[in-house]
Amino acid sequence: MHKEPFDGTSMPSTALAQLNERSRRILMHVVDAYVETGEPVGSRTLSRKQGLVLSPATIRNVMADLEEAGLLFSPHTSAGRLPTDAGLRMFVDGLLEIGGDLGPEERESIDGQCAAAGRSVAEMLEEASSALAGLTRCAGLVVSPKNEGSLRHIEFVPLGNQRALVVLVSETGLVENRVVELPAGLPPSALVEATNYLNTRLSGRTLSEAMARIEEEIVQRKAELDDLTSRVVQAGLATWGGGPGASTLILRGQSALLHDVTALEDLERIRGLFEQLEEKESTLRLLDATGAADGVQIFIGAENQLFRNTGCSMIIAPYHDQKRSVVGAIGVIGPTRMNYARIIPMVDYTSKLISRLLG
Repeated sequence: MHKEPFDGTSMPSTALAQLNERSRRILMHVVDAYVETGEPVGSRTLSRKQGLVLSPATIRNVMADLEEAGLLFSPHTSAGRLPTDAGLRMFVDGLLEIGGDLGPEERESIDGQCAAAGRSVAEMLEEASSALAGLTRCAGLVVSPKNEGSLRHIEFVPLGNQRALVVLVSETGLVENRVVELPAGLPPSALVEATNYLNTRLSGRTLSEAMARIEEEIVQRKAELDDLTSRVVQAGLATWGGGPGASTLILRGQSALLHDVTALEDLERIRGLFEQLEEKESTLRLLDATGAADGVQIFIGAENQLFRNTGCSMIIAPYHDQKRSVVGAIGVIGPTRMNYARIIPMVDYTSKLISRLLG
């Protein structure tokens, strides 16, 4: 999808409107050039921009004013400027106000990859993350739903080679599949017994409630199960591990964040970001930050502690279940010079698509 450079002229209610039109247009052109090249932008380069009929001297003066306002900075002694996080924030806030549309090809690509037919929720979310990673050339991320809805049914389906498929169905109709390893020597009747045992205790309860009751029965030997069947029951519950009601982080396309990294210290910062994202606390913070407001959220550079000194930003949006409760979030992590105008509508569309599929 082609999008014309954003000129900042249609946003009267944002902080951008506090700048005069000349300053506004120059800031927008600097950001556009930075997104395109990643290099400092000079006054002579801007003077050749179509629609910007100003002399290099005039542009230099305006850029100096923008630097004094904290919206631009000089990375070294050259005359070129780059936008600060505050400058990018002003630009992005303007994009959020005017909105943006997704092209039909991108819609079809996301729709096709996220099609839910025959897939579990986890598989659909993985495909959604992969779709965003591929289209944006950033790292796609999904915070997957908590298993806190009431459950309807569980079943063990034998696969052979001492493995079984565990199928869990919620009251809302969501289906989750997991593969578990079975104990050696397990008779086929044990899977039927485990299924019947769990269904009498799962139905109408949340996963955490059912797990607490079943674990108590097994520990106190109140469960009428032999040792092998008991192990199957525990293995089936453990497939939804990470703790009762835990959220899971799915990352795709992480290597995209390394494309522009040349310095070893920058590589270490990105590696540290990946490690932090794998921590459960970080996942919960992401979900909390996203659920605090509806719609797309953008965290630029140091605005979020996770991305401090990494040169990265995050665009993320919540998705909902049929009760309109926030159950997860989807988005991308990319360089601060990512193409916000193109990516924000993609994230917004994908989050709404997932909400429809879950509803």
